[in-house]
Amino acid sequence: MANHTERIILDTFQQMLQETPFYKISVSALVKRCGISPNTFYYHYEDIYDLLENWLTVWLSQFTPKDDWRINAKALLHTCQENPSLVGNVLNYLSREQIEQALFDNDDDDIFYLFVKNSAGDMKISEEKKRNIAAFCRYAVIGFFLRFIWNHSSQDVDTVVNDLDKYIRCFVTAALEKEANNESK
Repeated sequence: MANHTERIILDTFQQMLQETPFYKISVSALVKRCGISPNTFYYHYEDIYDLLENWLTVWLSQFTPKDDWRINAKALLHTCQENPSLVGNVLNYLSREQIEQALFDNDDDDIFYLFVKNSAGDMKISEEKKRNIAAFCRYAVIGFFLRFIWNHSSQDVDTVVNDLDKYIRCFVTAALEKEANNESK
């Protein structure tokens, strides 16, 4: 039952976000629209901010990178282009830090670290250097996403993400070669 109720709350919240900026959504309006009591809402969530955080986590989970970050990046950006009201009503409330944390957490096994590690192969490069290169890539992509979304870009997503991937691959190759040369000296 709890999963069903949470799904109703999340779906209704998303519908409201498509129509209304986050800061104008109240718990009372949400529970009325859901057809649940305030107590039921507070059983599942501490407050509207807790709901927003949970909704964002659930919404972004459909774009979690697996093997190839480009596939999910394209899906995320296409979805953002197709839902400008939803994205605007959420992003205008969130801080840059919250968006960064939602897009990419600092897991040691993140997709960029694995890419850098695999690209390094047998090169004698410290783990710290590999993690730094991966962090640079992660934040470059975050910056790109933010600029793309905030500028309401109408560019072709597939082309833009493929170009970004080329830049990242060139950077990683050059950075690894430089570090391998520095470490061998």
